[in-house]
Amino acid sequence: MQNYFDLTGKVALITGGSRGLGREMALAFADAGADIIISSRKLASCEEVALEVRGMGRRALAVASHAGKWDENDRLVEAAYREFGHVDILVNNAGMSPAVPSPEVSEVLFDKVIALNFKGPFRLSSLVGPRMMTAGGGSIINISSGASFKPMPQVVAYAGAKAALNAMTVSLAQEFGPLVRVNAISAGPFLTDISKAWSEEARRTANNAAGRPGRPDEIVTTALYLASPASSYVSGAIVRCDGGLR
Repeated sequence: MQNYFDLTGKVALITGGSRGLGREMALAFADAGADIIISSRKLASCEEVALEVRGMGRRALAVASHAGKWDENDRLVEAAYREFGHVDILVNNAGMSPAVPSPEVSEVLFDKVIALNFKGPFRLSSLVGPRMMTAGGGSIINISSGASFKPMPQVVAYAGAKAALNAMTVSLAQEFGPLVRVNAISAGPFLTDISKAWSEEARRTANNAAGRPGRPDEIVTTALYLASPASSYVSGAIVRCDGGLR
């Protein structure tokens, strides 16, 4: 039977790829045959994941880049194409979700949240998408959040940015189609580094059908599905991977 998750010969660029869900996706894509570009603000952390990828027999490039800054996204794309010549999979994973009462949100914090969760993915997609079209195809995956469907208090800017990301996903699917597919994963609570600040109960239970937060590796099959030929007829979709959030 055909291996629908085969990514042999593909190159994947993952922002926020040095830890959490980004790291899990980077290693899963490498295991499926892809070469990987790992990007985050800390080069040493990117290099650690790149070393793991190389240990799997794949090529890897570590790039220090702030995903919320326009010019750094430009440099990231140039570095990726200079090293590999093509990018077949783009995962806009970097994000931040500070819980702050709305009256206490400064303009600086508001702009940072919007930049990292929406402006950055827009810029990267706008740079990579047309090159994917010229090359004959590709897949863009935006990591969204259940907060975009069910906004909660104290994360208004984050929820708004992720809702904008969902709208961008649908719009760019139309703009870059039919050769390039653009989809989003609406992620629920996952036990990544951020969960260290949660209460013990929050780490054990969740208000979803699964009754618990997800393990970071549980993002993998959804990401592989959207990155690979398995989802060849899926574009403009917001796929929920949240344990059935209520």
